[in-house]
Order: sequence, then structure tokens, then C-alpha cells
Amino acid sequence: MRNRPLPPLQRALIVLLALLLCACSDDCETTITYTVQEPVYMLRADLREAVQVTQPRVLENPGKIYALGHYLFVNEVNEGVHVIDNQDPASPRLLSFIQIPGNIDMAVKDNILYADSYIDLVALDITNPLDVKEVKRVENIFPSYGMLVSDTSAVFVSEFVPKTVTEAISSDCDTRGRTHQPFLDFTGRGAFTNSGNSGADAGGGATNGKGGSMARFTVAGNHLYTVSLSNLQVFDVSSAADPKTGTSIPLGWNIETIFPYQNKLFIGSSTGMHIYDSSNPSSPALLSIYEHVRSCDPVVVEGDLAWVTLRSGNACMGFTNQLEVVDISDPRSPTLLKTYPMLNPHGLGIDGEALFLCEGTHGLKVFNIKDHLAVDQNLLSHFKEQDAFDVIPLGETVLMVGQDGLYQYDYRDLSNVKLLSVIPVQRKTPAS
Repeated sequence: MRNRPLPPLQRALIVLLALLLCACSDDCETTITYTVQEPVYMLRADLREAVQVTQPRVLENPGKIYALGHYLFVNEVNEGVHVIDNQDPASPRLLSFIQIPGNIDMAVKDNILYADSYIDLVALDITNPLDVKEVKRVENIFPSYGMLVSDTSAVFVSEFVPKTVTEAISSDCDTRGRTHQPFLDFTGRGAFTNSGNSGADAGGGATNGKGGSMARFTVAGNHLYTVSLSNLQVFDVSSAADPKTGTSIPLGWNIETIFPYQNKLFIGSSTGMHIYDSSNPSSPALLSIYEHVRSCDPVVVEGDLAWVTLRSGNACMGFTNQLEVVDISDPRSPTLLKTYPMLNPHGLGIDGEALFLCEGTHGLKVFNIKDHLAVDQNLLSHFKEQDAFDVIPLGETVLMVGQDGLYQYDYRDLSNVKLLSVIPVQRKTPAS
């Protein structure tokens, strides 16, 4: 008896079943590895008991710098402040270390040092740098990674640490041998970075000291101004030891630095320079915003000119490396005058006709800027051996901090700028 052919529907079902069985037999298990940022929590009660003065320690990860009289203050990122006796700039001495968890920024008025401690502002009496005392704390005033912490919360996120995760996943066998790219890889703090700069001052009086161009803290008159990623916070410091919280002004996003000059505040962001009128110091008013391409953006001002550096890099999310000279004679309508290409410009400082410009791993440059339209033709010195992050000109000497140490140069003769001293960075050797 001849076998009759199967009906079309039955044949289709058999083929489909065979395909499914084949697909099941081809399933494989593989792994994927990626990096996530895991939060680390800290008790607010522990934070408020942590400030203390300890023996001097070596520089390991220096951040912002501040000068007051013959003292220097150098931030150890997220850990505290080095106090340095600088009576002899050729031979500075480490005096003590102020342990301040979560510290990056600082500014001084009348021997009171204002510093961030993660989410708090602390006021420290530094009259005797060997016996620093906390005199006031403004609690929960700064955002933690872009968000204010609830007053009722017992903990807050102090940092994020990278964690490598490996997971088993099912996949087609034909993916074996392929490389799986991480899909959560935020290896740096990036946009989550806490406020991170020192202070600069209008007038440069000895009672207020002087900070660098990377400033997020600054004292002008009887007010302390701080900028976070998105806000300008005002404090009344007419009684220096008793800072009082004032207004908070929204600025947008990716705010980076603040520089006071006369009765104005110049605020740098990744997309432009904000100019505020601080004639009413308790309530600064926006005058204008000078826009530029997306880049990291410190700014300093002298006379009718603002000097802005733009640089590339992962945190800056830009590709531009240049120095811009901006006419601010009419602060309501700033105008670009000249652009100079640079290598990777960071902080900068001006004293008279001298411009000190940090080029990151490319070193420190010194220019004569008497003719602001011919700066590129007047390079006086280029110290290529040092990493350069920020500077503070102090009249005869200039401080420069970078990844490899704190440097001081004598620039009384601009045609012959000399290295005076260096306090080198001594990083811990990772345990084997």
C-alpha cells in the first residue's frame, strides 16, 4: 500500500517543530562583564564629628590652593587641607593637616576658613594653624551628587566607587568568541562631582586671602559665594565666625567656577560665562551670559577684559582647546575679541602684564599680555616638565599646583622666571 503524502498543514507543523528543536539545541551560555558605580553611604552624625587637626602629611592627591599672608592652604581631595608655612617661598614647611571629610573647596575671611565637608559648610578658626577649631557648621546646605539630602535622613551618599560585575547570560551560539562591551561604565564621577574649587577674592585683601581660577568658593566683602553644579549660594559673613545662609540662585547646569571682580561675579560653566551684578551683595542680579562651545571653562578678569580657557576632555565633554579674550566693558553685552589655540588649558592667573596659564600635562606657560591681541607672539617661558592645574600670582611669586606637586616660581623678572621650590606628591604604592 502506497503511503499517502501528508497534508500541507501537517508538513508545515513538522518543519516548524524541527526548527524549534534546532534552535533550542543551539542555545549557549556566556558571560558579560561591565562596570557600575556603587554608592557609599556615610552617617551624618559621623560627618559632624570628623573635623580634627593632625600632624602634617605628604601631598598625595592635591586639589585647590589658597594663600593667606605667609600661609598656604592646599586641598587634599575629599580628605582635608594641608597648612603650609610659606614665610620663605624657597623653603615652605608643612605645618599641619586639617581633616575635613569630603572637602574640596575653601575661602577665608578674618582668619575664618570656610570649607565644604560633603553636604555641610564648616567655619574653622585658623588663627593658630596648629590648633584649628570648628566654630560653626551650616548643615545640609550643599547637594550630594546633584541632589539635596533630606533633613530627616540619617545617611547620605558620600561617593561612588566602581564595581566590576560579571553575569551569565543566554545567547545564540554564533555569538561565542565575540567581545561584549560594558553598557554601564561610569568610571569617573563626571557630572556627579561635588563642588571642587578654591576661593578667589575681590580686592585681594590680606584678611581674605587669595584663591585660584578654579574657584567655586569666594569671599567678596561681607559675603561668601559658592557655586554647585546648578546654583549660586549666598552666605552673610559680616560676622565671620557665624556664616548665615542667604539666597540660592538657580544658574542652569554644569556650573564650574566663580571669580569676583569689583562689584561683579563671573561664573564659568561648560557652555558659557555668566556675569552677575553684585552691587546688592545679598542678591546678585544676572547681567548677561557669554556663550561658547561646550568645554571646561575657568575665567579671570582684569580691567575690561575677561580671559577664558576652554579645554577638552572626558569630564568637559568638548573638543576645543583655546584661550579667549572677551571685552566686558559693557557687561550686558560681552564681545569676543581674540581666540588663541592652546594645548589643553586649565587654570590661569594675571598680574599686571603677566599671564600664567596652566596647560595640564603640557606644563606652565608665562605670557606678556600688554598687547592682548598679540598674546601668541609674546610667550616668555614654558615649563614643560611639570603638570599644571591652577595658579595664584602673589606679586613676586606664583603658586602652581598639579598632579605631581606644589610649585613656586619667582617672576620679579618676567624675562627670567625661576623655579624656587617644590613640594612633591608622594602617592601610596598599591598593595600587591
